[in-house]
Amino acid sequence: MEIRYQVVAFDAADMESESAFWAGVLGGTVDRDDDWHMVMVDGEPRVGVQLAPDHVPPDWPEGEPPQQVHVDLWVDDFPAAHETVIELGARLLQPARGVETGEDWQVYADPAGHPFCLCFLTGGARFAD
Repeated sequence: MEIRYQVVAFDAADMESESAFWAGVLGGTVDRDDDWHMVMVDGEPRVGVQLAPDHVPPDWPEGEPPQQVHVDLWVDDFPAAHETVIELGARLLQPARGVETGEDWQVYADPAGHPFCLCFLTGGARFAD
């Protein structure tokens, strides 16, 4: 099987704020249809936003409705990434654990309430080559 594109699609009652958020995070643009927006990055589809007028955000971490999927974004400059997502409309759900060496992350909600993480390495930790 050959997969041409890999696209994560989010339900949202407010497609405009949701697609603008992800376009801002990924450095892309938004192609708009009546009930579907596609975030394009370098001419390739990356994130879809589907109109769901009755969308209820998950109540993270253990509420109803529960989280069903989330996106992990690994970043090199965590402070800059944090500022960017907050300026674009994210809400902080859980601060980083504060580990001195290894992997750490913070959990956020996008404008429609979908959880996502900004992940980063700390204290000189590296991914294996």
